[in-house]
Amino acid sequence: MQDSAIRRLLEFDSQVQRDSDQSPAFLHRRDRRFALDCRDRGLSPAPELWLEHVRRLRPPLPTRNPLRRWRQLTTGFALVGLMTGFMAMLGLLFYDGGQRINLTVILAFVMLQCLLAAITTVQAFAGWQPWQWLLRKLDRSSSAGPLRPLQPMLMARAAHTGGLMLGLAGLLTLLVLVVVQDLAFGWSTTLDTGSGSYYQLLATLATPWQNLWPAAFPDRELVDATRFFRSGAENAQDPALWGRWWPFVAMIWVTYVILPRLVLLMLASIHTGMRARRELARHPGMIALQYRMETPALDTGNLHNDAADQPDTNTAGQPQPLPAGQVLICWAGAGEPELPDTLATGYSSILAAGGNVSLEHDNHVIQNARQVLAANPSPAALIVTRSWEPPTGELADFLREARASWPPTTLIALVPMAAEPEQLPPHHQVNQWLRFADRTGDSRIVVSTPDMASPEARIHRALQDEHRP
Repeated sequence: MQDSAIRRLLEFDSQVQRDSDQSPAFLHRRDRRFALDCRDRGLSPAPELWLEHVRRLRPPLPTRNPLRRWRQLTTGFALVGLMTGFMAMLGLLFYDGGQRINLTVILAFVMLQCLLAAITTVQAFAGWQPWQWLLRKLDRSSSAGPLRPLQPMLMARAAHTGGLMLGLAGLLTLLVLVVVQDLAFGWSTTLDTGSGSYYQLLATLATPWQNLWPAAFPDRELVDATRFFRSGAENAQDPALWGRWWPFVAMIWVTYVILPRLVLLMLASIHTGMRARRELARHPGMIALQYRMETPALDTGNLHNDAADQPDTNTAGQPQPLPAGQVLICWAGAGEPELPDTLATGYSSILAAGGNVSLEHDNHVIQNARQVLAANPSPAALIVTRSWEPPTGELADFLREARASWPPTTLIALVPMAAEPEQLPPHHQVNQWLRFADRTGDSRIVVSTPDMASPEARIHRALQDEHRP
C-alpha cells in the first residue's frame, strides 16, 4: 500500500518547521534560486523537486515517523480480523449431526458485514471519527499535526483491512470444513415465508456468478428439498442434497464479504492519497513557498533588522539585597527541580502557589504564611519566580490578597530566577520584574536576586539552621 503522498506531506511539514529557524531573506534567496533553476531546465517547481533540492542542501534529521503508529494499528486490525473470521465461520458452520446449518443465519451475517463496510466508508468521506477514543489511547499527539485531517481515511483503511482479513479467514475456514466434515445445509425462518419467495431472494443474490459458476446458483428443487422445521422431523428427500449448498455459501461470502472490502480498501487508499495531496496544496508553508519562488529576491544592502531587538525595559528601580525572610513561596513551579544553595535553607516555611493549583490552595498558602510572619518582629516573605516568564495578573491578585492578610510591616521580595539555578537572570528579564513591582505602588514590595544576600541575612539563616532541630 503506497503512502508516498502522505510521506511527502509529512516531510514537507517537517521541513517547514526546520525553516522557521532560518531568516526570511535566506529562505527567499534559496527558493527563488530553485525556481529559476527549474525554469532554465524546463521543469515545474513541484514539491517533490523542492524537497529533493532541500535534502541536498541540508540532509533531514531522523525524526519519529507518525505513519509507523498507523501501520501498527492496521496490523492489529488485520490480526483481529483473521481471528474473528476464523471464529465466526466456525460458529456459523457448527454442525452436530442433528440440526442442519441454517442458510438464513449465514445470509444475515453477510448482510451485516456489508452494512459495516458501508458505514466505515461513509464515516471516512463525512469526516466522522468514531475511533477518536482509540487514537487518544494509542497516541496523545494524534490530535495535532499534518495527519489530523487524514485520520478518518486512515482509520477507514485500517478497518477495511481488518474486514478483508475476516473475509479471507472465513473463506479458508469454510473450504477446510467442507473437506474434513460432511456439512448439512438447509434453510428455515419463523416468518411465514414460502419456498418460492426464498428462492427469488437467493436467485437475486446469486445473479453476479450465475454464468461464472452454475453449480453455485441454487435451483428451485434444491430450495424446496432443503427446508427444515423446528419440530426436527425430516422430509424424505435425499440427504445428499444438504451438502450441495456449499458452493453457494462460498460465492456469496466472496461476493458480499471479501470483494466489497477489497474494493472499499482500494477506494480508501486512493481517497487518503488525494486528501494528502490536497492538504499539501493548502499547507501554509506551501503558500509561503510559492510566494518566495514567484517573487524576485531584492538585496537592499541593509543586513540589519529589528525583529530580534529587545524592547526598552529600563526602569529607575534597582534590585534590593535579599532580606532575611521567614517564608519562601515558589510561584508557578519556580525553583524546580531544586532551589539554589542561597535559597534552599534558612526559612521556617517553604510553600508553593500559583500555576495549576486552585485558588483555595493559594488562599491556604497565604493563611499558613500569615501565621509564620505574625510570630516574627521583622516579617519578610520571598516569592521565587521564573525570570523569563512575564508577571501575570494572577500574581498581582495573589500579592493583593497577601498584603491584606499579612502583617502591615511585611517585606515582600520578588526573586526572579534564571533557567539554571546557579546563574543570574539577564538584566532585561530583571527589569520587567522591577517595572512590575513599581506598578504595584507598594514600597514594601521589592525585587531581589539570589546572589545579593546581605551578610546579615546569611548570619540570620545560619543561626536559624543551628537552632533548628
